[in-house]
Amino acid sequence: MAAVTAAMVKELREMTGAGMMDCKKALAATDGDMDKAVEFLREKGLAGAAKKAGRIAAEGMVVTNVSEDGKKAVVVEVNAETDFVAKNEKFRSYAADVAAQALNTSAKDMDSFMEEKWEKDPSLTVKEALSSQIAIIGENMNIRRFEQITEANGFVASYIHAGGKIGVLVDVETDVVNDEIQDMAKNVAMQAAALKPLYTCRDEVDAEYIEREKEILTAAAKNEKPDANDKIISGMVMGRINKELKEICLLDQVYVKAEDGKQSVANYVAAVAKANGAAIKVKKFIRFETGEGLEKKNEDFAAEVAKQMGQ
Repeated sequence: MAAVTAAMVKELREMTGAGMMDCKKALAATDGDMDKAVEFLREKGLAGAAKKAGRIAAEGMVVTNVSEDGKKAVVVEVNAETDFVAKNEKFRSYAADVAAQALNTSAKDMDSFMEEKWEKDPSLTVKEALSSQIAIIGENMNIRRFEQITEANGFVASYIHAGGKIGVLVDVETDVVNDEIQDMAKNVAMQAAALKPLYTCRDEVDAEYIEREKEILTAAAKNEKPDANDKIISGMVMGRINKELKEICLLDQVYVKAEDGKQSVANYVAAVAKANGAAIKVKKFIRFETGEGLEKKNEDFAAEVAKQMGQ
């Protein structure tokens, strides 16, 4: 078997635009034959993928996948460069395949996940299958993140908003599973999608965060009412903290469908539990929003066309 040298890898990268490790693998698989290595990369859709890798992929979609028994679910974000591609059926089908793979993966991080065998074609890794899709679709893509939930004593509800802009999973522990309780869980997932809570309940809020907020709000309250005693200041501070917690904690939020405009999500869940003779606990939720935290590409097609025409 011919030795694969750095010079050979460099030459193959320059010829194909594929990644260094992909070129090394191709040369090893073809016994150092450059022409066959190029074919190898093209067959696997890896040629040219690296050239697109530096381009920002902040569009895309969030996909959920729930097991048939409802006990396990996953939410995945797959990115592309443009909203146009994100709406393409090939891209959406690929994103659904990624979610199907992620539902049953034992990988604990993205690096491990990307090195797994691709279930739809075990001759490829997840990373290689992604590169193949980049070559087919024609713009940079990325599997950004995934997260699983397993609930043995209940079920996991899912909700997708705006065709994949937002995806939510809700972990529901319950001793009764019926249509009404499943509808309740979906409503809670819709609430999380719409109002973007940071925590499920107050117990999740970091104690240090609360203490820091107390310090800040106490100083502000004393500036507002310098003559107020400690009891009044403390009441002002706790009132403001409670108001903030009602905004950032899912179960403390006012339920968006509340008829009286006051019922909290926790009270809504409790009412459904009572009506169905069930013990229900919303244990956690996961909310993914496409592109959150990513710098989005500013498209100016007129400027791009002018640039290409040398104007």
